[in-house]
Amino acid sequence: MGNKRELIDSLKAFFKAAFDFKENSRQSIKKEAYDEMDNFMLLCFGDLLGIPVPTSYYTLELLPYLAEDLEGWERRIMARESIYGDRWGDFCC
Repeated sequence: MGNKRELIDSLKAFFKAAFDFKENSRQSIKKEAYDEMDNFMLLCFGDLLGIPVPTSYYTLELLPYLAEDLEGWERRIMARESIYGDRWGDFCC
């Protein structure tokens, strides 16, 4: 009886994962969008975190357009253990 219940639960989990494209894809796309925005903001305003960026003088022109996103970006970046490791850790050994 226990095996049948486990089989039914496994099948339910399989079909839910296989056919629940909308929620899974929405989360994936949202995470990728945040990651891309974080990378862009890091390239533009990395000097706010202590990373020297030689083009920071020119990217200050973007500040009025990105000012409302700056606080959330700083919180997300500072919450990471490693700025480089979280993003590029997937591609390493």
